[in-house]
Amino acid sequence: MLDPWGAHRRRLKNIVGGSAGNLVEWFDWYVYASFALYFAPSFFPAESQTAQLLQTAAIFAVGFLMRPIGAWIMGIYADHRGRKEGLTVSVSLMCVGSLMIALAPTYAQAGLLAPLVLLLARMIQGLSLGGEYGSSATYMSEIADRARRGFWSSFLYVTIIGGQLAALALLVVLQQLLGEEAMRSWGWRIGFVVGALLAIVVFFIRRGLDETLSYENVAARSERRRRSSLVTLFRQHPREAFLVMGITAGGTASFYAFTVYMQKFLVNTSGFSRATASQIMTLALLILLLLQPLVGRLSDRTGRRPVMMIFGICGTLFTYPIFATLAGTNSAASAFALVMAGLVMLTGYTSINAIVKAELFPADIRALGVALPYALANTIFGGTAEYIALWLKSVGHEAWFYIYISVLCAIYLICVISMRETQAHSLIEED
Repeated sequence: MLDPWGAHRRRLKNIVGGSAGNLVEWFDWYVYASFALYFAPSFFPAESQTAQLLQTAAIFAVGFLMRPIGAWIMGIYADHRGRKEGLTVSVSLMCVGSLMIALAPTYAQAGLLAPLVLLLARMIQGLSLGGEYGSSATYMSEIADRARRGFWSSFLYVTIIGGQLAALALLVVLQQLLGEEAMRSWGWRIGFVVGALLAIVVFFIRRGLDETLSYENVAARSERRRRSSLVTLFRQHPREAFLVMGITAGGTASFYAFTVYMQKFLVNTSGFSRATASQIMTLALLILLLLQPLVGRLSDRTGRRPVMMIFGICGTLFTYPIFATLAGTNSAASAFALVMAGLVMLTGYTSINAIVKAELFPADIRALGVALPYALANTIFGGTAEYIALWLKSVGHEAWFYIYISVLCAIYLICVISMRETQAHSLIEED
């Protein structure tokens, strides 16, 4: 006899397992940024120009250029070998990268070998994170029941934001326990050790997950049937692939503008102290995290397009006023309200972007279709957002950045208007 409660508990276990792994992946990724002020002198001494160039390559090239490669390789792997296998490999790679950094020699001990080890570690982590998004988004979308796919897939960004907050929280705790000198000497390694240990735990959790029915149905077909590949993606599904890129361009640029860059904007442009800016952003990100499931559930009731269009319209019309007003405010309360306004409208993208992309592709190419166009757009528009903002400020045209983000939001809106309601025409056939 069918046990509906048992099936529900099993589904919940799978979703929690998939979410926990994604949180650890992003925790490991953000530990690098959070702890950089402490470990940078160990790898990149000021007197070495070569080491400084390697630092730049590690931060920019590895962080974003490796992600499309990881999305391509791991997306095909997850389509051919299974979503669970893709998730397991991605967290294993992140564990290896974190351990390499935790155990890496310093420049004083090994010379240029030290930054080279760090560079290699970030390459591995970049491959991991590039593959993680497609595997996680696909798994979360396929394992969820049809009526709550928006709700459950929204936890993808819950864990992305949660990983960032967890990394910051660990940094604060270690700062209080160890002090400045110990953090610079050896304390920074603890963050990477914690990340590696958590990745090992997640590895075993993911080994116990159920495979999705969508993949099992694909695996049961003849091997001569069309399978996942780069050529197949852009030959058979070009419209969907470019839709994902267009949607991601506006969404990811806005995400980096309102979350990653915003803290620097509050200090460099608005004139707040680093401590005040950190407090504003920490509270705002926590609220953003809590909003994801609410808006995801709303999309299950109203459809995906209305929720997406709210972000597209608001992002196009209000990005410029929000940044322009923030630039002139000296009230922390006003700044917080303006930041939250930006993040609330951003939720129309972050909460459901994973399920929307998954619903566009058939199961045999879904992981690659979700991962690769996203990673390409993320690299081009997300990875460069902060650089463009700072460069425009340096040449005296900071307001052009507000216009740039607004234009990308307009492109996002055009893509949303041109697409069908994915909830009603979902290619995820299995419940």
